[in-house]
Amino acid sequence: MKPKANIVNLPVYQPGKPVEEVKRELGLNEVIKLASNENPYGCSPLAKEAIVAEFSNLSVYPDGSAAELTSDLAAFLGVNKDQIIFGCGSDEIIALITRAFLERGDETIMADQTFSVYKSNADIEGAVSIEVPLLNGTHDLDAMLAAVTDKTKIIWICNPNNPTGTIVSEDDFVRFIEAVPSDVMVVLDEAYYEFVMDSSYPDIMKLLERYNNLVVLRTFSKIYGLASLRIGYGIGQAEVIKFINQVREPFNTGRPAQAAAKAALQDQKFVESCRQNNAEGIRYLQQEFDRMGLEYFPSHGNFVMVDVRTSGKDVFQALLSKGIIVRPGFSCYPSYIRVSVGTPEQNQAFIGVLEQVLRDVKSPV
Repeated sequence: MKPKANIVNLPVYQPGKPVEEVKRELGLNEVIKLASNENPYGCSPLAKEAIVAEFSNLSVYPDGSAAELTSDLAAFLGVNKDQIIFGCGSDEIIALITRAFLERGDETIMADQTFSVYKSNADIEGAVSIEVPLLNGTHDLDAMLAAVTDKTKIIWICNPNNPTGTIVSEDDFVRFIEAVPSDVMVVLDEAYYEFVMDSSYPDIMKLLERYNNLVVLRTFSKIYGLASLRIGYGIGQAEVIKFINQVREPFNTGRPAQAAAKAALQDQKFVESCRQNNAEGIRYLQQEFDRMGLEYFPSHGNFVMVDVRTSGKDVFQALLSKGIIVRPGFSCYPSYIRVSVGTPEQNQAFIGVLEQVLRDVKSPV
C-alpha cells in the first residue's frame, strides 16, 4: 500500500511530553508540566457543571452545527452566526482551510518559526510552503509581502506568535493586509489573544468588516482551559465560512465540548482572573531571566521563549530529569526553550531548577 507521495517524509507533530509518561519513565512522584501552554488554573466552574450535566447525553450525537454555541458566540463577538465555524480545536479549522482552498502547486506563506500545523497541512494538500524568517522573533510583514506571487493562496500569521510570543500591531497589520491582493486569504491565528495586554494589538472584529479575505482563528483550549475537549473556531465572511463548512466532517465537536464552551463564555470573570494571573507570571519570569542575564522574546502569550545560551535540548533533558517539562527543539533557535506560565509556585520551582541546570549543562550549541 502506497501513501500519498507528499506525506512520506512529513514529520509527526510532537506535543509536550505528558506528565504521566514522565513520571513512569523517570520514576518521579512530582512533575510540573510547562510545555503545552495550558491554563494552570483549569477551567471555569460553570464549564465543569455543564460537562457533568452532559454525562446523561453521551449516547446522543451532538448538534453538528453547534447552533446554540454559535448563537451565543456570535452575540458575544458581535458578528453574524453564518460567520462562525467550529472545529476540533482551531487545528482542525487550519486543516479545513487547506482542504477547501489549497491545490497542488499553490503557494502558502508563513514564518519560518511558527505553529508547525500550517505547513504540515499545506504539505498534505501538495501546496508549496514559503517560510519567511522572523525578524527579531516577529513576523517580517514586508518580507512576507515580497514573497507573494500569482500562485499565493494563503498567508498565515500567528498573533501572538507561537513559540516566540511576539505580536504584530494593528497599524502594521492594516498596512500589510491593505497591500495583500484581495484574492489571497490572510489567516490570523489568535489562539492566545485573550492574554494580550498591549493596546497596539489589533481590534480584529472591526477589521473583519473591512477585509473579505481575512479569516481569524481562536480557541477554547488556552485561557478558557478546555484543551482536552478540543474546541476552537474560525471567523470570517459568510461566503468563506460556507466553503470551509463544505469540507467539515459531521459531528466534529462533541456535546460536552459545546456545552462547556457555551458555559465558559458566560464566565468572563474567570477569564479576566486568568489574564491577570498570567500577566503576573510573565512579569516574574522575565524579571528572573533579566536577573540571570538570559535574553528572551518579550511575550504577549502565556509562555516565554528564552535563550539558555547552550543546547536547548540538553537543558530540556536536564530539566526533565528533575521533573520540569518545557518545550525545546526550535530549528531556528537551537539555544532556546519555551516555558509556559504556571502558577506562582510552579514558576518559582522552574526558575530554581533552571538555575541549577544551567550551572551543570555546559555543552555548546
